[in-house]
Amino acid sequence: MRTPTRPRNDIRQYDDLAGEWWRPEGRFAMLAWIAAARGRLVPPASRPGAILVDLGCGGGLLAPHVAGKGYRHIGVDLVRSALELARDHGVSPVRADVTRLPLADALADVVSAGELLEHVTDLPATVSEVCRILRPGGTVVLDTLADTALCRFLAISVAERVPGGAPRGIHDPDLFVDPKWLVAEFARHGVALRTRGLRPQVRGLLRWLVTRRGGTPMVPTWSTAVLYQAVGTKEAS
Repeated sequence: MRTPTRPRNDIRQYDDLAGEWWRPEGRFAMLAWIAAARGRLVPPASRPGAILVDLGCGGGLLAPHVAGKGYRHIGVDLVRSALELARDHGVSPVRADVTRLPLADALADVVSAGELLEHVTDLPATVSEVCRILRPGGTVVLDTLADTALCRFLAISVAERVPGGAPRGIHDPDLFVDPKWLVAEFARHGVALRTRGLRPQVRGLLRWLVTRRGGTPMVPTWSTAVLYQAVGTKEAS
């Protein structure tokens, strides 16, 4: 069945592509690789009953990479079909807008925002909510796309044209995120972010493009001009 044409960044695309979340060779394969890299940044829980809030959790791709670390894993998303999949992978689902979270202040020991920030239309409100629900001393981990010409070329002009690559129209390049702005905005809320670039391992990516089998390790890089990670800690009160 042909996928309907949607406007850029339309969340209905995730319902159209619901069967792709957990396919190793599917359209969301790179999201799974990035989730594995994000999971490595999540520290083990430091207390009983610790909570990890996974914003933009999608189909729950982070779940296997934080299982056993001691958290109750709460996933927040607007897409019902994705939340149903996340529930099947041990995530407690919450359907909500990330700019108005129905969660208490200082609830989370860890907040994850994976491949989310480049999709939101009110980035300051989203950052504010991330910091509001994060406990003092808690950790935020995120990854997103940079607001650069290079990123727009690779993520839109190239990735959306690779067979089996990113779905056409999944991103709106006008929403890509300047890493310097993001660091400054988190700092306003008492969270000091450290950023680093992230990219697929070249050999693994080429093997995957040819065979569509296995995963591709994501490796750190010095440049934050395309895809980047950030990790930070909220100031203790």
